[in-house]
Amino acid sequence: SYTIEMGPMGPQWKESPQPFSCSIEDPTKQTKFKGIKTYISYRVTPSHTGHPVYRRYKHFDWLYNRLLHKFTVISVPHLPEKQATGRFEEDFIEKRKRRLILWMNHMTSHPVLSQYEGFEHFLMCADDKQWKLGKRRAEKDEMVGAHFMLTLQIPNEHQDLQDVEERIDSFKAFAKKMDDSVMQLTHVASELVRKHLGGFRKEFQRLGNAFQSISQAFMLDPPHSSETLNNAISH
Repeated sequence: SYTIEMGPMGPQWKESPQPFSCSIEDPTKQTKFKGIKTYISYRVTPSHTGHPVYRRYKHFDWLYNRLLHKFTVISVPHLPEKQATGRFEEDFIEKRKRRLILWMNHMTSHPVLSQYEGFEHFLMCADDKQWKLGKRRAEKDEMVGAHFMLTLQIPNEHQDLQDVEERIDSFKAFAKKMDDSVMQLTHVASELVRKHLGGFRKEFQRLGNAFQSISQAFMLDPPHSSETLNNAISH
């Protein structure tokens, strides 16, 4: 069950009684089926057990989808995107690891998501057979959708109906405005990226060539030139 309590700003999730963190380290290329299939595994170590488990991206993806299915009333951040090509390039592996760490930090610090049984299974199960059993159990969880509300422990304090309705209306307006604003921001940012990859890119290249030309000019006057400044200009 998950507990809602009354805080100074109104209803809130009760903090986890056992807060913890989790490290993601040592991305390693592994093979199976005699080398036919290749993948990257990560060493995942929760602080409250100290025992590492090894997880592939597909395991993170499974957990993410379980969280979406279970907690429809909670915003679950996206995982880093899948990539069909270049998956084993060092730069991509390191970048994905950093993003998985950010994702994991959010999960472990959330008062509800961090207590989900499926998440605990992901962090602690090191046995393949037990992993499959726990995976199947999580996928058969019936306390999802509207049934999730049956798992909540709510405050005993009397709530003024008018106050509750005003809070709901206020949050509804906030959610709509936030949704519209994020969509607008995504659109503008995408347009900006497109322009930087196109016309802006050429303009910056021209600007860079102009600075390089100035650097070359200074190099023609050795007594008064500064090698450090020249390197900075031409960089």
